[in-house]
Amino acid sequence: QVVERCVAAAGYSVGEFAALGFAGAMGFAEALYAVKVRAEAMQRASEAVPSGMLSVVGRREANYKFACLEAKKHCESLGIENPVCAVSNYLFPDSRVIAGHLQALEFLQENARKYYFTRTKMLPVSGAFHTRLMEPAVEPLAEVLKSIEIQKPLVCVYSNVDGKKYMHTKHIQKLLVKQVVSPVMWEQTMHSVYERKQGTEFPYTYEVGPGKQLGAVLKKCNLKAWKQYNHVDALEDEEAAET
Repeated sequence: QVVERCVAAAGYSVGEFAALGFAGAMGFAEALYAVKVRAEAMQRASEAVPSGMLSVVGRREANYKFACLEAKKHCESLGIENPVCAVSNYLFPDSRVIAGHLQALEFLQENARKYYFTRTKMLPVSGAFHTRLMEPAVEPLAEVLKSIEIQKPLVCVYSNVDGKKYMHTKHIQKLLVKQVVSPVMWEQTMHSVYERKQGTEFPYTYEVGPGKQLGAVLKKCNLKAWKQYNHVDALEDEEAAET
């Protein structure tokens, strides 16, 4: 019933392929192949430069762009040419993920108080995903997406790149490639998905898969929507079948 009455889908980063597969825009096997090519290309890009991602919770006064600019200047003083340090994920108000050269992220951690960051934590990832350091991954993904048949989604699917609905198949192809080097606009997406006229009933939301991170983010972005949130663990059925 939930699947039949579904009105929209969205996926975080690589989860966008799952959302598009669910919406009938691409076949499961083809989506999985595209994800494999994307992952391998991003891994190669990660190995080229010592880089990473830093989860940041800031106070209202936090100026993320200014902090990134100063971190880049610090990298230049160390002799790093064309350094990268930018917001790569907009999670919820006062929370961002900043990605780039490791030296830039270390600088931000050391100077957290100056930039009004209340909490910083390095993420256990191998590279600066969703920044221009991922440019080497663009071409391999673009090529594989050209070989995949993409259909118009059966339900609205929202893009990470701009938080808006995908309009047509070429749009999907273009933005999935752009997503690799663009920040994930998840906070903005959460506003677009739940935009309703006052008095309109709010939809139920289901997070499918391991963990409840997106539910935690939703609670910070839209409490009204979170009250009708459910988590569906992908492993529950398998475990039940085994017992």
